[in-house]
Amino acid sequence: MPLFKKRTRTCGELRASHIGKTVTLTGWVNTRRNLGGLVFIDLRDRYGKTQVVFDPKKNLALHELAGTLRSEYVVSVTGIVEHRPDGMVNSEMVTGEVDVVASELTILNKAETPPFEIDDDIDASEDIRLKYRYLDLRRPSVLQNLIFRHKMYQLVHRYFDELNFIEVETPVLMKSTPEGARDYLVPSRVQRGKFYALPQSPQTYKQILMV
Repeated sequence: MPLFKKRTRTCGELRASHIGKTVTLTGWVNTRRNLGGLVFIDLRDRYGKTQVVFDPKKNLALHELAGTLRSEYVVSVTGIVEHRPDGMVNSEMVTGEVDVVASELTILNKAETPPFEIDDDIDASEDIRLKYRYLDLRRPSVLQNLIFRHKMYQLVHRYFDELNFIEVETPVLMKSTPEGARDYLVPSRVQRGKFYALPQSPQTYKQILMV
């Protein structure tokens, strides 16, 4: 893997107050456009998107390299934050006031054409989305669900911790118990002919902890 600079900002935090500063961003190429001799890419990470500009007058080799970028390429970009020209401000993006004019570009990983667009408005069946779940998880709505779930877990954990509860992670496998439900058995690798069972309920562990 090529060497690259550690990012100094995320793709969702650049504002007009950062104009004139040199930043390094890393993320996925969301889209690439060629307009008026310039190459524009929307660089995306889990925090948002930032538009990056490659100008052949400033660096021809870099401009040509940017022309090879495709959707979902993973790249590292270093450049100067500049205000967008009049009439080019995108009010629909929180970073829409600024561009990053690139001075360095490193392709960290190439990608094949995705089976569906990494966006919320997609025409893909559930089977395709599940088959390529690692791509589906990059979509904004799915990502926000993961973040919301994480925050809810943290909220519940903090609440019970403040009440002096102790969180205990009980074993996933245990001895089979004589209950009515059918056991799901897992063979033991170290004791031939022996099996573990998936717990049917937390009752056994709860009783041990209560004692």
